[in-house]
Amino acid sequence: MPTAKDQWTRVAEVELAVPLPRRWAHSQGVARRAAEIAGAVPDDADLLHAAAVLHDVGYAPRLATTGFHPLDGARFLRDVHIADERLTSLVANHTFALLEAEERGLRETLEAEFPLLDDQRLVDALIYCDMTTTPDGEGTTAEERIAEIVGRYGEDSIVGRFIRRARPEILASVARVEGALAVQPR
Repeated sequence: MPTAKDQWTRVAEVELAVPLPRRWAHSQGVARRAAEIAGAVPDDADLLHAAAVLHDVGYAPRLATTGFHPLDGARFLRDVHIADERLTSLVANHTFALLEAEERGLRETLEAEFPLLDDQRLVDALIYCDMTTTPDGEGTTAEERIAEIVGRYGEDSIVGRFIRRARPEILASVARVEGALAVQPR
């Protein structure tokens, strides 16, 4: 019998693997990273894995209604899959999406539909997983990932402006997770 973890992985695979194989590779890498750091959020390891594999599902062409992948993905999970509120909130708000939503004129919509999750450990863990994984699903540093995103989209693009604004917060989240991992028993 498939587990919830398997089911969410399958949802992401169906939406991303064929139309966006590189995005699928990234999502798989983010999910692997979530498995590696599961001990940082032991009570929510399955939720972290689900959010990790699904965080970019809104890029799927058939789901892209607003063109803002966190919102499109969270709506799909909420409306089609009746996903848990915590999962949809994590997907909607991953990696400081509110800042990008602001750049796109969608902040009020995102905040109204998907309030921020009040669990800093879990939010940080998802940011860590996303921002230490390359587009091809390999490990990287947060600094290298930020530079890659700016280089891919351009400094003056919406994504470029957003990621530069979010940089200090991204690095702080990653540092908190790295600090928590450093004190965990091995």
